[in-house]
Amino acid sequence: MNAATLTARVLLGTWFVYSGGMKIFGTGLDRFTRDVANYQLVKPPLDAVAAYTVPWLEVIAGLCLMLGILRRGAILTIAGLVVVFSISVGWAWSKGLDISCGCHGGDAPIQYWHKVAEFAGYFILLGWLWWMEMRNVAAITGRRESL
Repeated sequence: MNAATLTARVLLGTWFVYSGGMKIFGTGLDRFTRDVANYQLVKPPLDAVAAYTVPWLEVIAGLCLMLGILRRGAILTIAGLVVVFSISVGWAWSKGLDISCGCHGGDAPIQYWHKVAEFAGYFILLGWLWWMEMRNVAAITGRRESL
């Protein structure tokens, strides 16, 4: 695996560990539950289930990506989280909600166009990591695997 792939995996994994860790240990899961509720996508108790589950998924997937453990699963998990985040932010934007993102516990309102750029960056990076992973698998097995 080349240095660029390793660097991308470690940086993206670190970012997700940090993001999940801030929700768990920084501002707390009670605060994140309120942030999730502000999106008005789910009602109690599903808002708490999401708020208590998502940060742990971020931390575990980020650690796996950083350490190279279950790389494909980590990439797919993070991509799934980014899809959910994208849908949530798009929903809030369509409803004109003036809420904080909840990403790191701050109170600053979402800058929707910034989030669009951020999510696009995630998808590009995750797509590239997936492609590199599939190339690696094909090189090891001596065959091409389709996505």
